[in-house]
Amino acid sequence: MRQPILIAALAGIVLAGCVPLRSHQGYIVDADLVNAIEPGVDNRDSVLATLGHPTFAAQFNQGDWYYISRDSRNLAFNLPKPKDQLTLRISFDRNGTVSAVRRSGEEQVVSIRPDKKTTPTLGRTRGFFSDLFGNIGAVGAPGMGGGGPGGGRDTP
Repeated sequence: MRQPILIAALAGIVLAGCVPLRSHQGYIVDADLVNAIEPGVDNRDSVLATLGHPTFAAQFNQGDWYYISRDSRNLAFNLPKPKDQLTLRISFDRNGTVSAVRRSGEEQVVSIRPDKKTTPTLGRTRGFFSDLFGNIGAVGAPGMGGGGPGGGRDTP
Protein backbone atom coordinates (compact mmCIF):
# COMPACT_ATOMS: atom_id res chain seq x y z
CA MET A 1 0.00 0.00 0.00
CA ARG A 2 2.87 2.41 0.69
CA GLN A 3 4.54 1.63 -2.62
CA PRO A 4 1.80 3.13 -4.90
CA ILE A 5 1.70 6.30 -2.77
CA LEU A 6 5.48 6.60 -2.94
CA ILE A 7 5.46 6.11 -6.73
CA ALA A 8 2.67 8.69 -7.15
CA ALA A 9 4.54 11.22 -4.99
CA LEU A 10 7.78 10.63 -6.91
CA ALA A 11 5.96 10.98 -10.25
CA GLY A 12 4.37 14.23 -9.04
CA ILE A 13 7.76 15.66 -8.07
CA VAL A 14 9.31 14.67 -11.41
CA LEU A 15 6.40 16.09 -13.43
CA ALA A 16 6.43 19.34 -11.42
CA GLY A 17 9.88 20.05 -12.86
CA CYS A 18 8.45 19.86 -16.38
CA VAL A 19 5.90 22.63 -15.95
CA PRO A 20 6.66 25.54 -18.32
CA LEU A 21 7.66 28.70 -16.49
CA ARG A 22 6.20 31.96 -17.72
CA SER A 23 7.84 35.32 -17.16
CA HIS A 24 7.17 38.92 -18.10
CA GLN A 25 9.85 41.57 -18.47
CA GLY A 26 9.56 45.29 -19.03
CA TYR A 27 6.62 47.55 -19.61
CA ILE A 28 3.09 46.28 -18.89
CA VAL A 29 1.13 47.19 -22.01
CA ASP A 30 -2.30 48.75 -21.79
CA ALA A 31 -3.56 48.82 -25.40
CA ASP A 32 -5.99 51.68 -24.75
CA LEU A 33 -3.24 53.92 -23.33
CA VAL A 34 -0.82 53.07 -26.13
CA ASN A 35 -3.47 53.80 -28.78
CA ALA A 36 -4.23 57.14 -27.10
CA ILE A 37 -0.81 58.56 -28.10
CA GLU A 38 -1.29 60.63 -31.27
CA PRO A 39 1.44 62.18 -33.43
CA GLY A 40 1.13 65.95 -33.68
CA VAL A 41 -1.11 66.15 -30.61
CA ASP A 42 0.84 64.71 -27.66
CA ASN A 43 4.13 65.97 -26.28
CA ARG A 44 6.77 64.58 -23.89
CA ASP A 45 4.81 65.59 -20.79
CA SER A 46 1.54 64.05 -21.97
CA VAL A 47 3.29 60.80 -23.00
CA LEU A 48 5.00 60.67 -19.62
CA ALA A 49 1.64 61.20 -17.88
CA THR A 50 -0.10 58.57 -20.04
CA LEU A 51 2.51 55.78 -20.32
CA GLY A 52 4.93 56.58 -17.52
CA HIS A 53 8.71 56.56 -17.78
CA PRO A 54 10.12 54.77 -20.84
CA THR A 55 12.11 51.56 -20.61
CA PHE A 56 15.00 53.56 -22.08
CA ALA A 57 15.56 56.73 -24.06
CA ALA A 58 17.81 57.12 -27.09
CA GLN A 59 20.93 59.20 -26.60
CA PHE A 60 21.07 60.55 -30.16
CA ASN A 61 18.69 62.35 -32.52
CA GLN A 62 15.71 63.83 -30.67
CA GLY A 63 15.84 61.34 -27.82
CA ASP A 64 13.29 58.76 -28.94
CA TRP A 65 11.58 56.87 -26.12
CA TYR A 66 11.27 53.09 -26.12
CA TYR A 67 8.76 51.01 -24.18
CA ILE A 68 9.62 47.30 -24.32
CA SER A 69 7.47 44.41 -23.14
CA ARG A 70 8.40 40.72 -23.42
CA ASP A 71 6.69 37.49 -22.41
CA SER A 72 8.94 34.42 -22.22
CA ARG A 73 8.59 30.75 -21.42
CA ASN A 74 11.07 28.06 -20.53
CA LEU A 75 10.94 24.46 -19.47
CA ALA A 76 12.93 23.40 -16.39
CA PHE A 77 16.51 24.64 -16.75
CA ASN A 78 16.39 25.60 -20.44
CA LEU A 79 17.02 29.14 -21.60
CA PRO A 80 13.87 31.29 -21.80
CA LYS A 81 12.40 31.70 -25.28
CA PRO A 82 10.44 34.85 -26.14
CA LYS A 83 6.81 34.14 -27.00
CA ASP A 84 5.62 37.70 -27.48
CA GLN A 85 7.35 41.07 -27.59
CA LEU A 86 6.22 44.62 -28.20
CA THR A 87 8.67 47.43 -28.81
CA LEU A 88 6.97 50.81 -28.86
CA ARG A 89 9.15 53.62 -30.23
CA ILE A 90 7.90 57.15 -29.77
CA SER A 91 9.76 59.82 -31.74
CA PHE A 92 9.67 63.52 -30.92
CA ASP A 93 10.40 66.59 -33.04
CA ARG A 94 12.56 69.53 -31.92
CA ASN A 95 9.66 71.10 -30.01
CA GLY A 96 9.01 67.91 -28.02
CA THR A 97 5.83 67.00 -29.91
CA VAL A 98 5.25 63.35 -30.87
CA SER A 99 6.19 62.94 -34.54
CA ALA A 100 5.75 59.15 -34.90
CA VAL A 101 4.67 56.06 -32.98
CA ARG A 102 6.18 52.83 -34.30
CA ARG A 103 5.55 49.28 -33.11
CA SER A 104 7.56 46.17 -33.73
CA GLY A 105 7.30 42.71 -32.34
CA GLU A 106 9.09 39.42 -31.93
CA GLU A 107 10.78 39.68 -35.35
CA GLN A 108 13.32 42.02 -33.71
CA VAL A 109 14.46 39.42 -31.15
CA VAL A 110 17.97 38.04 -31.69
CA SER A 111 19.47 35.13 -29.79
CA ILE A 112 23.02 35.81 -28.62
CA ARG A 113 25.17 33.03 -27.16
CA PRO A 114 27.89 34.70 -25.05
CA ASP A 115 29.34 31.33 -24.00
CA LYS A 116 31.06 30.65 -27.33
CA LYS A 117 34.79 31.29 -27.67
CA THR A 118 34.54 33.39 -30.84
CA THR A 119 32.47 36.31 -31.94
CA PRO A 120 31.12 36.01 -35.49
CA THR A 121 32.07 38.91 -37.74
CA LEU A 122 31.37 39.85 -41.31
CA GLY A 123 34.29 39.92 -43.71
CA ARG A 124 37.52 37.99 -43.70
CA THR A 125 38.61 35.52 -41.07
CA ARG A 126 41.84 36.44 -39.30
CA GLY A 127 44.05 34.08 -37.40
CA PHE A 128 46.51 34.58 -34.56
CA PHE A 129 49.51 35.47 -36.77
CA SER A 130 47.56 37.86 -38.99
CA ASP A 131 46.40 39.69 -35.87
CA LEU A 132 49.94 39.72 -34.49
CA PHE A 133 51.80 40.79 -37.65
CA GLY A 134 48.97 42.37 -39.67
CA ASN A 135 50.12 45.98 -39.19
CA ILE A 136 53.66 45.45 -40.49
CA GLY A 137 54.10 47.71 -43.48
CA ALA A 138 50.87 49.60 -42.83
CA VAL A 139 52.43 52.30 -40.61
CA GLY A 140 53.36 55.30 -42.73
CA ALA A 141 51.73 53.84 -45.85
CA PRO A 142 49.90 56.34 -48.09
CA GLY A 143 46.32 56.80 -47.00
CA MET A 144 46.94 55.32 -43.56
CA GLY A 145 47.58 58.64 -41.80
CA GLY A 146 51.17 57.78 -40.95
CA GLY A 147 52.66 61.04 -42.19
CA GLY A 148 55.01 59.53 -44.77
CA PRO A 149 58.62 60.78 -45.15
CA GLY A 150 59.61 63.66 -42.95
CA GLY A 151 57.46 62.54 -40.03
CA GLY A 152 54.31 64.28 -41.26
CA ARG A 153 55.85 67.78 -41.23
CA ASP A 154 55.29 70.16 -44.09
CA THR A 155 58.63 70.97 -45.69
CA PRO A 156 59.08 74.16 -47.76
